[in-house]
Amino acid sequence: MQFIETAEDLRAIYGEASQGALRKQLASLDEHARKFLSLSPFAVIGSQAPNGMGDVTPRGDQPGFTVALDDHTIAMPDRPGNARLDTLDNILRNPAVGLIFMIPGMNETLRINGMAKITADPGLCERLAVNGKPAKSVIVIAVHEVYMHCAKAYIRSKLWKPETWPERSSMPSLGEILRDQIAHSVAAEQIDESLAENYRKELW
Repeated sequence: MQFIETAEDLRAIYGEASQGALRKQLASLDEHARKFLSLSPFAVIGSQAPNGMGDVTPRGDQPGFTVALDDHTIAMPDRPGNARLDTLDNILRNPAVGLIFMIPGMNETLRINGMAKITADPGLCERLAVNGKPAKSVIVIAVHEVYMHCAKAYIRSKLWKPETWPERSSMPSLGEILRDQIAHSVAAEQIDESLAENYRKELW
Protein backbone atom coordinates (compact mmCIF):
# COMPACT_ATOMS: atom_id res chain seq x y z
CA MET A 1 0.00 0.00 0.00
CA GLN A 2 1.37 3.38 -0.96
CA PHE A 3 0.76 6.27 1.44
CA ILE A 4 0.47 9.98 0.80
CA GLU A 5 3.29 11.83 2.55
CA THR A 6 3.27 15.40 1.24
CA ALA A 7 0.75 18.22 1.23
CA GLU A 8 1.31 18.61 -2.50
CA ASP A 9 0.29 15.02 -3.18
CA LEU A 10 -2.77 15.44 -0.99
CA ARG A 11 -3.85 18.59 -2.81
CA ALA A 12 -3.35 16.81 -6.13
CA ILE A 13 -6.19 14.49 -5.08
CA TYR A 14 -8.54 16.98 -3.44
CA GLY A 15 -7.72 20.31 -5.04
CA GLU A 16 -7.83 23.61 -3.16
CA ALA A 17 -10.41 24.50 -0.53
CA SER A 18 -13.11 26.86 -1.71
CA GLN A 19 -13.05 30.46 -0.57
CA GLY A 20 -16.34 29.87 1.20
CA ALA A 21 -14.85 27.01 3.21
CA LEU A 22 -11.96 29.24 4.26
CA ARG A 23 -13.94 32.42 4.92
CA LYS A 24 -16.51 30.76 7.20
CA GLN A 25 -13.86 30.33 9.89
CA LEU A 26 -14.32 33.02 12.53
CA ALA A 27 -12.01 34.14 15.33
CA SER A 28 -14.77 34.61 17.90
CA LEU A 29 -18.29 33.53 18.75
CA ASP A 30 -21.11 35.22 16.86
CA GLU A 31 -24.84 35.12 17.57
CA HIS A 32 -25.25 31.85 15.64
CA ALA A 33 -22.47 30.08 17.51
CA ARG A 34 -23.92 31.26 20.81
CA LYS A 35 -27.37 30.01 19.80
CA PHE A 36 -25.94 26.65 18.77
CA LEU A 37 -24.17 26.27 22.12
CA SER A 38 -27.38 27.10 23.96
CA LEU A 39 -29.17 24.20 22.25
CA SER A 40 -26.40 21.61 22.21
CA PRO A 41 -26.51 18.77 24.77
CA PHE A 42 -23.52 16.88 23.37
CA ALA A 43 -19.96 17.47 22.23
CA VAL A 44 -16.73 15.64 21.62
CA ILE A 45 -13.42 17.16 22.69
CA GLY A 46 -10.09 16.24 21.17
CA SER A 47 -6.76 16.64 22.95
CA GLN A 48 -3.27 15.20 22.70
CA ALA A 49 -1.52 12.91 25.16
CA PRO A 50 2.09 13.56 26.20
CA ASN A 51 3.26 10.66 24.01
CA GLY A 52 1.71 12.32 20.97
CA MET A 53 -1.34 10.08 20.75
CA GLY A 54 -4.58 11.83 19.91
CA ASP A 55 -7.52 11.44 22.29
CA VAL A 56 -11.22 12.20 21.85
CA THR A 57 -13.87 11.97 24.56
CA PRO A 58 -17.63 12.58 24.59
CA ARG A 59 -19.24 15.23 26.78
CA GLY A 60 -22.99 15.25 27.32
CA ASP A 61 -25.28 17.20 29.60
CA GLN A 62 -28.38 19.35 29.51
CA PRO A 63 -28.76 21.61 26.43
CA GLY A 64 -26.56 24.65 26.84
CA PHE A 65 -24.19 22.89 29.23
CA THR A 66 -21.24 24.66 27.61
CA VAL A 67 -21.67 28.38 28.11
CA ALA A 68 -20.15 31.41 26.42
CA LEU A 69 -18.45 33.58 29.03
CA ASP A 70 -17.78 36.19 26.35
CA ASP A 71 -17.18 36.28 22.59
CA HIS A 72 -13.77 34.67 23.00
CA THR A 73 -14.26 32.23 25.87
CA ILE A 74 -16.42 29.17 26.56
CA ALA A 75 -16.73 27.08 29.71
CA MET A 76 -17.45 23.33 29.73
CA PRO A 77 -18.27 21.64 33.06
CA ASP A 78 -16.66 18.36 34.02
CA ARG A 79 -18.87 15.82 35.83
CA PRO A 80 -18.10 12.66 37.82
CA GLY A 81 -16.69 9.93 35.58
CA ASN A 82 -14.21 7.10 35.74
CA ALA A 83 -11.43 9.36 37.09
CA ARG A 84 -9.04 8.44 34.29
CA LEU A 85 -8.87 12.20 33.61
CA ASP A 86 -7.42 11.66 30.14
CA THR A 87 -8.63 14.96 28.69
CA LEU A 88 -7.85 17.02 31.79
CA ASP A 89 -4.40 15.51 32.15
CA ASN A 90 -3.69 16.15 28.47
CA ILE A 91 -4.75 19.79 28.79
CA LEU A 92 -2.30 20.33 31.64
CA ARG A 93 0.52 19.36 29.27
CA ASN A 94 -0.82 20.67 25.97
CA PRO A 95 -3.71 23.16 26.10
CA ALA A 96 -4.70 22.86 22.42
CA VAL A 97 -8.17 21.34 22.00
CA GLY A 98 -10.72 20.83 19.25
CA LEU A 99 -14.46 20.46 19.85
CA ILE A 100 -17.49 19.46 17.83
CA PHE A 101 -20.91 20.40 19.23
CA MET A 102 -24.05 18.61 18.07
CA ILE A 103 -27.79 19.18 18.29
CA PRO A 104 -29.96 16.04 17.93
CA GLY A 105 -31.74 15.98 14.59
CA MET A 106 -29.60 18.76 13.12
CA ASN A 107 -27.13 17.69 10.46
CA GLU A 108 -24.82 20.69 10.80
CA THR A 109 -22.33 20.89 13.65
CA LEU A 110 -20.37 23.65 15.36
CA ARG A 111 -16.60 23.33 15.51
CA ILE A 112 -14.48 25.28 17.97
CA ASN A 113 -10.69 25.12 18.32
CA GLY A 114 -8.76 26.85 21.02
CA MET A 115 -6.54 26.74 24.09
CA ALA A 116 -7.88 25.25 27.30
CA LYS A 117 -7.26 25.68 31.01
CA ILE A 118 -8.87 23.94 33.99
CA THR A 119 -10.38 25.71 36.97
CA ALA A 120 -12.16 24.63 40.14
CA ASP A 121 -13.35 28.18 40.78
CA PRO A 122 -16.30 27.78 43.20
CA GLY A 123 -18.40 30.46 41.56
CA LEU A 124 -18.10 29.02 38.06
CA CYS A 125 -18.55 25.43 39.26
CA GLU A 126 -21.71 26.51 41.07
CA ARG A 127 -22.97 28.42 38.03
CA LEU A 128 -22.73 25.17 36.05
CA ALA A 129 -24.39 23.04 38.72
CA VAL A 130 -27.08 20.49 37.87
CA ASN A 131 -29.58 19.21 40.45
CA GLY A 132 -27.75 21.21 43.09
CA LYS A 133 -24.41 19.54 42.32
CA PRO A 134 -21.63 21.88 41.16
CA ALA A 135 -19.28 20.86 38.38
CA LYS A 136 -16.21 18.96 39.59
CA SER A 137 -14.10 21.37 37.56
CA VAL A 138 -14.54 23.49 34.46
CA ILE A 139 -12.61 23.50 31.20
CA VAL A 140 -12.28 27.14 30.13
CA ILE A 141 -11.38 27.48 26.46
CA ALA A 142 -9.97 30.56 24.78
CA VAL A 143 -11.62 30.44 21.36
CA HIS A 144 -9.30 30.76 18.35
CA GLU A 145 -11.38 29.28 15.54
CA VAL A 146 -15.16 28.88 15.14
CA TYR A 147 -17.07 27.56 12.17
CA MET A 148 -20.14 25.63 11.14
CA HIS A 149 -19.45 22.24 9.59
CA CYS A 150 -21.64 21.14 6.69
CA ALA A 151 -24.12 18.25 6.85
CA LYS A 152 -22.53 15.71 4.50
CA ALA A 153 -21.27 13.30 7.17
CA TYR A 154 -24.68 13.19 8.85
CA ILE A 155 -26.54 12.84 5.58
CA ARG A 156 -24.30 9.98 4.50
CA SER A 157 -24.50 8.19 7.85
CA LYS A 158 -28.23 8.90 8.40
CA LEU A 159 -27.24 9.35 12.03
CA TRP A 160 -30.50 10.89 13.19
CA LYS A 161 -32.82 8.53 11.30
CA PRO A 162 -34.11 5.91 13.79
CA GLU A 163 -35.19 3.59 10.99
CA THR A 164 -31.51 3.07 10.11
CA TRP A 165 -30.36 2.32 13.64
CA PRO A 166 -29.30 -1.25 14.42
CA GLU A 167 -31.10 -3.15 17.15
CA ARG A 168 -29.36 -2.72 20.50
CA SER A 169 -29.28 -6.49 20.77
CA SER A 170 -26.92 -6.63 17.79
CA MET A 171 -24.14 -5.71 20.23
CA PRO A 172 -23.55 -7.28 23.66
CA SER A 173 -24.16 -5.19 26.77
CA LEU A 174 -21.24 -3.27 28.25
CA GLY A 175 -21.25 -5.76 31.11
CA GLU A 176 -20.76 -8.62 28.67
CA ILE A 177 -17.96 -6.74 26.91
CA LEU A 178 -16.14 -5.90 30.15
CA ARG A 179 -16.55 -9.46 31.40
CA ASP A 180 -14.86 -10.77 28.29
CA GLN A 181 -12.15 -8.10 28.28
CA ILE A 182 -11.10 -7.66 31.91
CA ALA A 183 -13.43 -9.26 34.48
CA HIS A 184 -13.62 -12.90 33.48
CA SER A 185 -14.75 -14.13 36.89
CA VAL A 186 -17.61 -11.62 37.27
CA ALA A 187 -21.06 -12.22 35.80
CA ALA A 188 -22.03 -9.81 33.04
CA GLU A 189 -25.37 -9.19 34.76
CA GLN A 190 -23.57 -8.08 37.91
CA ILE A 191 -21.44 -5.61 35.94
CA ASP A 192 -24.50 -4.24 34.13
CA GLU A 193 -26.35 -3.80 37.43
CA SER A 194 -23.36 -1.99 38.93
CA LEU A 195 -23.16 0.30 35.92
CA ALA A 196 -26.88 1.06 36.06
CA GLU A 197 -26.59 1.93 39.75
CA ASN A 198 -23.67 4.23 39.01
CA TYR A 199 -25.64 5.93 36.24
CA ARG A 200 -28.53 6.51 38.66
CA LYS A 201 -26.38 8.03 41.40
CA GLU A 202 -23.31 9.55 39.76
CA LEU A 203 -24.37 11.44 36.64
CA TRP A 204 -23.80 14.76 38.40
